[in-house]
Amino acid sequence: MAHDWQQQIHALHEELVRRDDPAAWVREADAVDASLRYPGFALRGPVFGVAVQDPSAGPEWRVLKPVVNGMPQICRDTLNTHLWFRAKDDTDDPAVRRELLAAVDVLSRRPVNEVEACGVRYRIVRGDEFTRCDDSNRLEPPRPTDPEPAERTWDPRADHTPSPDLDLVLDPDQVDDGPMAGAMRAGLRDFAYRGARFPADVRRDSERAVLTHPRIVLLPACFGVVERERTGWEPALALQPTAHEARRVLYDAMAEMWPMLDRFDDATKALYAKAAEEFRALERADEARVAGREFRICRAERLVRTGPDGPEPPRPSDVDEYGPMKIHPTLLEDGTIIHDE
Repeated sequence: MAHDWQQQIHALHEELVRRDDPAAWVREADAVDASLRYPGFALRGPVFGVAVQDPSAGPEWRVLKPVVNGMPQICRDTLNTHLWFRAKDDTDDPAVRRELLAAVDVLSRRPVNEVEACGVRYRIVRGDEFTRCDDSNRLEPPRPTDPEPAERTWDPRADHTPSPDLDLVLDPDQVDDGPMAGAMRAGLRDFAYRGARFPADVRRDSERAVLTHPRIVLLPACFGVVERERTGWEPALALQPTAHEARRVLYDAMAEMWPMLDRFDDATKALYAKAAEEFRALERADEARVAGREFRICRAERLVRTGPDGPEPPRPSDVDEYGPMKIHPTLLEDGTIIHDE
C-alpha cells in the first residue's frame, strides 16, 4: 500500500513539473512551509453537505450544497428546499413535478440520507473538518497564496463569494492538487477517531468508515472565526470560502449582529463598534480582541471519504438536534400552491 501511495505522489510531482505553472509551485512551497510551521492537526468534528449524481452530467458525484453544516438535518432541510423550488419554478411537466414532490414529502417526514427524483440521486454527505496547529496549539492562519475575492468589500449586505465546493467532483482520481495534498490524502486514509474522549459508537463508526469508504477527497480550504475559551479555541461563526469573507463576518458580528442579539447596553455597543472599526482598518488582520474576548481567523481543511458507491453519508452516531418537518406550503402537480393554515 505504501508503494502505491509513493507512486501516486510521484505522479503528482511529475504532473506539476509538466504543467510548468509558477503559481502552482508557489502554492506547493506554501504548503510545505505550513507543514513545517504547523505540524499538528486539531480535529474540529464532522461537517455535512449535499451531493448529486446526475447521469446527464456524467457518472461522478458532485457537490450541490457546500460541506460546511454541523448537522445532517440542516442539509436535509436544504435539499428539501432545493427540490421544492425545482418543482415550483423549473418545470411545467406534472409528472416531473410529481417525482420532485415525492422526494420533498420523504424529506419532510423521515431523516433519510438519500432520495432519487427524475433519475437523479441526491445524497447527504459527511466530511471531517480539521485545522493545522503548532506545538503551542496555535491554529494555522490564512496562507499568502489562499484565494481572495477580486473585489473585497466590508458591506454586510453585499453578495458573498460563492463556495468553491459547488459542482466539485468527489472523485479522488480527478483531483489535481499537488504532491503535498497527495501526501496528505495518503496519510489520512487510515484516519479514525480514537481515544476515550470519543464515545464507543463514534469510534466504531469511524473505524468502519476506513474500510467502507477508504479513499479521500480533500475539499478546498475554507476559513473560520474561532474564539478562545477555557478549553481551547471554539468556532464562533460559520465557515467562509475566503479569509476576507471570514474577516467580513467577524466585522459584522462585532459591529451589528452581537450587539443586537445580545442586547448590549450603549457602552458595550460602543466598545464593540470601536473594535470592529479598528479590525477593519487593518484590512488583513487575523486577530481581534474586545471586552476580554479574543478571536482569530483560522484556515480549515476538510476531507470526504468515498467508497465504491460514492461519498460517505452520515454515520449512525452523528447527532441531530431536531428532526424533519414540513418546510414549504403544499404544491400540487399543476403548480398550484396551497398555503396551509
